[in-house]
Amino acid sequence: MTALDHTSRPDDVRPDAARALAAGAAPRRWGSWYIAEHRIRAMKGYAGDAIFQSLGNPLIYLFALGVGLASLVPQGVGDVTYLQFVAPALMATAAMTVTSNETSYPVMMGFKWNPIFFGMNASPITGGQIVNGMMIHIALRVVVTVSIYFGVIVLFGAVPSSWGWLAICAATLTGMAIGVVIATYTSTITEDRGQMAMLQRFGITPLFLFSGTFFPLEQLPIFLQPIGWVSPLWHGTELGRVATYGLDEPIWLTVTHVGYLATLFVVGLWATRKHFTRRLNK
Repeated sequence: MTALDHTSRPDDVRPDAARALAAGAAPRRWGSWYIAEHRIRAMKGYAGDAIFQSLGNPLIYLFALGVGLASLVPQGVGDVTYLQFVAPALMATAAMTVTSNETSYPVMMGFKWNPIFFGMNASPITGGQIVNGMMIHIALRVVVTVSIYFGVIVLFGAVPSSWGWLAICAATLTGMAIGVVIATYTSTITEDRGQMAMLQRFGITPLFLFSGTFFPLEQLPIFLQPIGWVSPLWHGTELGRVATYGLDEPIWLTVTHVGYLATLFVVGLWATRKHFTRRLNK
């Protein structure tokens, strides 16, 4: 029997060779978690800045609108104060800020300017595992960010419902649904021609303004309301309002919000994994 024949039979593999094969397979089995660990460790040097950046704008808006402008809107919105109305929307916005930041330039950098994704893929780690690991890391960032934000709005008295903590889940799902869509797009970009700036101006900003964030969606002109209907931020904001103060809406609409965001996340994750794998295996 030749050496080639001997090594090709699994039953005849020597114990030391079997251990080596098992060690080589370990990164593939836990590859997603290795990627997540790598990205978490890489954040050590800028974790404070990242949290400040993620929370900065929503907190400024909370003070300016929820506290300042609210004093000029004493009647509130519906049966709640303006602060209670706007706080869940800004919480979902904080989640969107995290995921849009993490899935735009960092994804392009991993492919082009600092092609670390190719190095990861050269080890026993697949493109799909790289995506999964990134999403685990991003989800952890989102949970930390929105949890801090939730604590702030609780102190402001903007969460009268005992089910308010579910707004953390709603905001996280919202951010992740938006993040995978952006990651799907950025994973296809081969040359930087200002696409990220265009995405911010004509994608993220309109979502922020026309998703029922500062006023009920019904107050928009009818031709602008469809932006809100397809906006993940609107669906997540409405879920947050149901959780924090019991927004009165039909149960089927609440289920629709959850289903829309979950479907967007699943389809977006699948598409991102597909694009990563295809690009890394070229």
